[in-house]
Amino acid sequence: MPIYAYACSSCGLQRDVMQKMSDARLVVCPECGKETFTKQLTAAGFQLKGNGYYATDFKDKPKAECAPCAASGTCPMAS
Repeated sequence: MPIYAYACSSCGLQRDVMQKMSDARLVVCPECGKETFTKQLTAAGFQLKGNGYYATDFKDKPKAECAPCAASGTCPMAS
């Protein structure tokens, strides 16, 4: 279940709430009881892991030299 950040504009209460995506938004502040409790916009926090993602497949592999660069010791494309 996702965790949503809520804040009350009346009393300043900030709270993270775990709720289903299909659940209705909370509007009543649990601290002051006013209908000023709103969902905040936050950045998603996730990391892609496993085969098929840049961080695991290509990040630490050294670059291979092309055949002309390896043969001559210099790169003809560099000029």
